[in-house]
Amino acid sequence: MVYFVQGVLGLARLAVNFYLKDDLHLDPAEAAVISGFSALPWLVKPLYGFISDSVPLFGYRRRSYLVLSGLLGALSWSLMATFVDNKYSAGFCILLGSLSVAFSDVVVDSMVVERARGESQSTSGSLQSLCWGSSAFGGIVSSYFSGSLLDAYGVRFVFGVTSLLPLITSVVAVLVKEQPMFGTTRGLNILFAGPEFLESSKQRIIQLWGSVRQRSVFLPTLFIFLWQATPQSDSAMFYFTTNSLGFTPEFLGRVKLVTSIASLLGVGLYNGFLKNVPLRKIFFATTLLGSTLGMTQVFLVTGLNRKFGISDEWFAIGDSLILTVLSQASFMPVLVLAARLCPEGMEATLFATLMSVSNGGSVVGGLLGAGLTQLFGITKDRFDNLAALIILCNLSSLLPLPLLGLLPGGNPDVNEEDNSDIEMKCN
Repeated sequence: MVYFVQGVLGLARLAVNFYLKDDLHLDPAEAAVISGFSALPWLVKPLYGFISDSVPLFGYRRRSYLVLSGLLGALSWSLMATFVDNKYSAGFCILLGSLSVAFSDVVVDSMVVERARGESQSTSGSLQSLCWGSSAFGGIVSSYFSGSLLDAYGVRFVFGVTSLLPLITSVVAVLVKEQPMFGTTRGLNILFAGPEFLESSKQRIIQLWGSVRQRSVFLPTLFIFLWQATPQSDSAMFYFTTNSLGFTPEFLGRVKLVTSIASLLGVGLYNGFLKNVPLRKIFFATTLLGSTLGMTQVFLVTGLNRKFGISDEWFAIGDSLILTVLSQASFMPVLVLAARLCPEGMEATLFATLMSVSNGGSVVGGLLGAGLTQLFGITKDRFDNLAALIILCNLSSLLPLPLLGLLPGGNPDVNEEDNSDIEMKCN
């Protein structure tokens, strides 16, 4: 259920974009900065694991934090639905909502790992698939309703509905069976766990640094960061499609539904045809193909698609479908690589760290895209240089290719059990 809530929380993503554009009247560069800022909680996911493992809250290591995360998410979206009226308060509330999801994601992942420990491979794989499938289904549901609700009732209503969803996490968390850490002792244990927490964190950090500093881990991690850190033009394209082409929230909701399904197809494409292909070949082929196909957005910007008899709407749907399938298929090797790099005994912590590095690269890419958007003079109603921005961003995605030598050679060599773990983590 928690994974389903995480997926369905995407309900507000489209509303946030329209709110920043239409209600706060922000330019594309400003909206991109806020989006990057809101992703900061995902950069320190290992810290949440340290806290949950070492500092019981009201006697519980998991349940209490899930309740708290749900309440924090409900608070953030309630404020968005009622009081928020400027970019600073909006950015802060979006940040709180992101923190809520990131923390609950770490906690529920640890619960799944604990539940799967000692089970057969079949049972463990079924549990992982159920979790990932619940999140994917939630994402599809939110995509289906996000545009129509926004079109019919407005952004504040969507934020209000979204504020109710994290409460499901809190309610479900209360029902979780977990043994108290200190018998019948109740209350906040942070003060008493302080020294133990600091010592435990110190030891974990030392272990983590010892793993990361190894060349076999550090060099591939550096590649992942650089591969994700190339500039993006997503914010500028959103403004163009809505302000220039006149795409409605309902239509963009349909596009979002298509991309949600396309993500599943991308995972299937990787598992069916690419999982035994060497990582370097996959990164090279998908990056080259993605850069080439990404240029097709220039058709939409310049109107060339209409000269071929393809409407803007159908071109946008088809383009999003193809690019999302390719994007998801190209991201799966990142998860495979991260799983391969994790030494025994440090799997969860190092995997979370590597994903944080990947997320950090995405944030840097978004901020670079915001800077280029500003530099090219693209605003909410001026798109003269948008085609040039798209071309530059797609060409820049080729820059990490000379560094493919940083990746390990050979076949992925990931066993079935690893694949089941990766399926869940790709969420």
